[in-house]
Amino acid sequence: MPNPSPLLEELRQELAAPVPPGRGDEEGARRQWWAALAVLQDTLLEQPSPHGLWLAAPLPALYEPTLLQRFQGWVWTPPAPSGLRPELPGKGAGLNPKIWQLALKEADGTDPLLVLITAKLQVALALFGEPQRRQLIVSFDHKLLAQLLQRLGARLGEDNPVAAIDLKQKLEKLGPLQNSARAAELFWPRLAERLAAAAPGLTLIAAPKGPPAPPGAADQLGLLEALAHEVRTPLATIRTLIRSLLRRQDLPAVAENRLRQIDAECSEQIDRFGLIFYAAEAQRQPQGERLLARTDLEALLLQLQPGWESQLQRRDLQLDLRIETGLPAVMSDAALLEKMLAGLMDRFSRNFPSGVRVKVELQAAGDKLKLRFSGSHNPGEDQAEPAPEARIGPVLTWDPGTGGLQLSPQATQQLFASLGGRFTERRGNSLTLYLPIATATIVEGCEESNDPAFSAGAEC
Repeated sequence: MPNPSPLLEELRQELAAPVPPGRGDEEGARRQWWAALAVLQDTLLEQPSPHGLWLAAPLPALYEPTLLQRFQGWVWTPPAPSGLRPELPGKGAGLNPKIWQLALKEADGTDPLLVLITAKLQVALALFGEPQRRQLIVSFDHKLLAQLLQRLGARLGEDNPVAAIDLKQKLEKLGPLQNSARAAELFWPRLAERLAAAAPGLTLIAAPKGPPAPPGAADQLGLLEALAHEVRTPLATIRTLIRSLLRRQDLPAVAENRLRQIDAECSEQIDRFGLIFYAAEAQRQPQGERLLARTDLEALLLQLQPGWESQLQRRDLQLDLRIETGLPAVMSDAALLEKMLAGLMDRFSRNFPSGVRVKVELQAAGDKLKLRFSGSHNPGEDQAEPAPEARIGPVLTWDPGTGGLQLSPQATQQLFASLGGRFTERRGNSLTLYLPIATATIVEGCEESNDPAFSAGAEC
């Protein structure tokens, strides 16, 4: 009997076999994964006219348009709830495919996996491990990668023989493979730099623990996590399709504009359901203390400003961002805070009528920084009272006026509390967030202060 084709989970296990077990949590491992993808793509873009191939699961891992255009992809994706998978570019007959879409089996697992091959760089990335023993696996080992490619080829031969032949032909076109020793040597220092930039400063304090979920809510929260995942997965596939279409040079201006609007809406909903997933997970499985770091809130707001402006313009609203000068850093979790603030703008502005100016103000307030969202209506305009919201479980509320689901005030307060902040809301009027200022602290003989001359990362 022929050997059965490998499960993707078996390939992750093979990648992890040479390294000791991990000791990280899910959030930390995911940050490392996204940082590793960014470093890898930056490395590829440094090469003149990069081209090659990649195989990934459970979603396309590459997102740089230049690489998606020049690289051939094979991706194993989970089925949509209806049992019909949205087709990725090139799935239809008669097209020159850039991405082959294949069926992900339940036993394959859902942890990310990426194998990337160019003539001068071959690497495999994966997340692996049980809860609280998670880790990022990265391998440049030529022998191990050759084995992975052989086993992936066998899997393709079972799933889609035509895709397997295409993989073999593309590998032959690449010619002899030579792995760049310099790229492998630079990867880990660049990854460390990327992670340090994502959460600037030394980790100094821990946020308070959140209360555990009531026993009867665990099943409901688990279902909510699953639903949030099922919503995000097809949206991510749609966004990949859209960005592939946007690379075409023959698109009419009207079509391009519509596609960009759909792309933006998909991104907003992916982020929104990502927060719902995180809120449900945080209540169902409290992770204890969250480590907080120095975070430049002013820089974070300026980074969010273009996206906020685009989001508000689609609703015929305007943004008025005001930042007091000379503000110090705060203590928070920069990556999650960015997602929370993006979701906060959507939550606050969703029910405003056209013409409203949304004011965002950042200023000092004692030992904290105060971030306030408020809406400025036109003079003499009648302001309708917001409809009462109905609470759905411990995480969601439902607005009967719009039919929209969003995080409940209680869940929002708990998430901001885990970030070291305090959140208050006057529905339909204003939202206010207070975050603690990062004060001077002695850490292992090195003094950190708010003075830029003594910023975290400087040598003692």
